[in-house]
Amino acid sequence: MSPLQAIVLGLVQGITEFLPISSTGHLKLLPWLLGWHVFPNRGVENTFDVALHVGTFVAVAVYFRGDLVRLAAAWWASLRERSLGGKPERRLAWMVVLSTIPAAVAGLKFEAFIEQRLGTPLVIATAMVGVALLLAAGEWLGRKGKALEAASWGDAVRVGLAQVLALVPGTSRSGITILAGLAGGLTREAAARYSFLISVPIIAGAAAAKGAKVALHGLPADLATPFALGVVVSALSGFAAIAFLLRWLRTGTLYPFILYRLAAGLLLLWLILR
Repeated sequence: MSPLQAIVLGLVQGITEFLPISSTGHLKLLPWLLGWHVFPNRGVENTFDVALHVGTFVAVAVYFRGDLVRLAAAWWASLRERSLGGKPERRLAWMVVLSTIPAAVAGLKFEAFIEQRLGTPLVIATAMVGVALLLAAGEWLGRKGKALEAASWGDAVRVGLAQVLALVPGTSRSGITILAGLAGGLTREAAARYSFLISVPIIAGAAAAKGAKVALHGLPADLATPFALGVVVSALSGFAAIAFLLRWLRTGTLYPFILYRLAAGLLLLWLILR
């Protein structure tokens, strides 16, 4: 892996992790489309995937550092007092926990199946198109009038179950969870903010789980610089992507991302099936 390849992949990971266009799909398809033979073996590929997830975890944790500190304090207070006390932050903290559970369980149970069977270009292209159509329906039909503070336990369950679908490459974790938020009447910005908050434990857990599996492999000395570049670039681009999307969704729609998904998915289908 060259430094340039590491920078490109880090940039793609950071941007696509948080925009509703699928990070896993892009990271799997880009080397395939460009003919890059980036990784000498599966162990190095998994290690680099962990590195990129560390970068995006840093991005979301730094961006939402104030929210995370308040939610952690509220969660601890609710445990200590054994009560939500009618406080919105305590309820939101437990909603984040609730939304995290389904994907965490499904990821642990089906990780091998997903990696071996669902990472094909055809599955990714189909998911790109299918979720684009679902997002278009959510954008068109969603009421989009409810603030995050008004989110319900039902919203937390709906978003948590939707996050399970994001395990399929090409789906987009942020895209499918924003869609679930819109289906519950959340505003676009509120749905995106909640999607990012619940990404913190998911991304951290994914990095930790994969990191534990590849810890014994070590890191080849000649890959230290590309890996460091990948982490830094994914963190910086991820931070920028979060800021951009939240600002965009205050007044803009999801249609630009929907059109991109449709165009990219249909182009890939054409390349695969021609």
